[in-house]
Amino acid sequence: MPERSAPVAPQTSPVPQTAPGPQTPPTPPVSLSDLLAREDLGLRHIAGPSDPTVVIHWAHASEMADPYPYLLGGELLLTAGVHIPGASAPTGPAGADPGRPAPAPADYFDGYVSRIVAAGGAALGFGLAPVHDTVPRALSAACDRHGLPLLEVPPQTTFSGVARAVWQLMAQARLAELRRVTEAQQSLAVAASRPDAVPSVLRRLAQRLGGHAVLYGPDGTEIAAAGREPTEEARTALAELAAVVRPPGRAGPAAVREADGSTVAGPAVSPAAATTAPTPTSATDTLGDTHLAAYALGAGEGFVLAVASAHREPGDHTIASVAAVLLSLLTSGHQSGAGAARSSALVRLLLGSTPQAVAPLLGDGPWRVVHARSQAQPSDAVAASALGAALGTPLVDLARDVIRVLVPAEPAPVAQPGWTLGVSAAVGPEEWPAADSQAARALARARATRAHLAHHGTRTGLSDLVPRTDAQAHARALLAPLAHRPALVATLRTWLSLHGSWDRTAVALEVHRNTVRQRIARCATLLDTDLDDPDVRMELWFALRQD
Repeated sequence: MPERSAPVAPQTSPVPQTAPGPQTPPTPPVSLSDLLAREDLGLRHIAGPSDPTVVIHWAHASEMADPYPYLLGGELLLTAGVHIPGASAPTGPAGADPGRPAPAPADYFDGYVSRIVAAGGAALGFGLAPVHDTVPRALSAACDRHGLPLLEVPPQTTFSGVARAVWQLMAQARLAELRRVTEAQQSLAVAASRPDAVPSVLRRLAQRLGGHAVLYGPDGTEIAAAGREPTEEARTALAELAAVVRPPGRAGPAAVREADGSTVAGPAVSPAAATTAPTPTSATDTLGDTHLAAYALGAGEGFVLAVASAHREPGDHTIASVAAVLLSLLTSGHQSGAGAARSSALVRLLLGSTPQAVAPLLGDGPWRVVHARSQAQPSDAVAASALGAALGTPLVDLARDVIRVLVPAEPAPVAQPGWTLGVSAAVGPEEWPAADSQAARALARARATRAHLAHHGTRTGLSDLVPRTDAQAHARALLAPLAHRPALVATLRTWLSLHGSWDRTAVALEVHRNTVRQRIARCATLLDTDLDDPDVRMELWFALRQD
């Protein structure tokens, strides 16, 4: 028969008065049902609950009459019953006191099982042979009373074989968990590159965790949410947990969204209370069977990511932390210590300084202006911030139907997934208004040609041969009949840039093609010229480029 050995007892045996919670390792635990399914072990569940949620964190063999001091929690405790009073063993029962009468079997097993349960043991495995041919009935009854799963270990299965199977299953679970986390990280990164980056990251996070994900603003209001709708009680608990990690001075009243979409204020955090202790960067809680977690984003700007899920796997914290990092980048209005310099530049502009005077506060020139439109849905402030982060600048303006971005000239902006971009030439601060017009025209050309990116032309041309003042004077005289008619000027410029295409001009200007025809006909009448003449078109294009 396979030999079973008991571990040597340490020199001291401290007995704590209260059992600490199980200190589980980062490796995913093993389901007891998976261990029972191993046919090579031949384990049999004979008593205690048949709960499919029971998990094992490690296997430990002990023949101590009281194994409590040596358990950390979550163990499958393996014993051959050497410690049982009256068991035949060469050296007598381990841990027994020869001068004390042996307790009744029922009392002994009741105390033995209760101590395992108090220490957080997950299950008990009883080995048949060489000491006992069957599992004592009193032990089975005690396991039923205390709710401890009892397994029968057949004679041909060694305890080391059981321990090895546990570690094999743990290694498989660990590999599967690492694969799950890696796939989640990749999918979150892809979501962060979409035009609707923040909602996409929240949706992907909620899918990966099988729950609800919400982003709170600095004032406690919900900015975006995704996933399974939680109960009102869970929603309130999430908002309160978010307030715990919100930095001092940012902790406004936690706002809770009602079912009709309205918000109500939750408990406010007083400034005095906010400064009495360091603010944690993350916090967890449970509400019934719902697991709650909150993560502070960025460098103390007040944004908070909160998650509610029905279950929590070992890798969920890592996945949520990755989402928190991505959302920090997407919501950050200050990517570096230059935030104060940008604020200073804004104040100086408001007080009358010129762009040339404040430009050094923003960085070294030259600059480009980028106009962008989302290909999927209307843009919001968060999407605009995400685009700015992708282009490497916080200088973003969300206008009514276009996002304007001021970026350093180098490196030149590249196409962004989900966006249509128009990029100006590299210019100095004194030419920013002209660059804004260039970017607008480039965006119109990109949308008309269905390109993701269009640059303003920078090749040397006819305009370089004529003094700028003379060229502008000629342009004003030629286009005078169209003065104060911006719609006609914009239509003529776009129509000429698209080689007279009615359809593409209509797409670029977002008007009906008949409207384009009417406007071009009106331009021809006011200018008293033939717009089908290529020489006329060339001269008008030259004049329009001076505007």
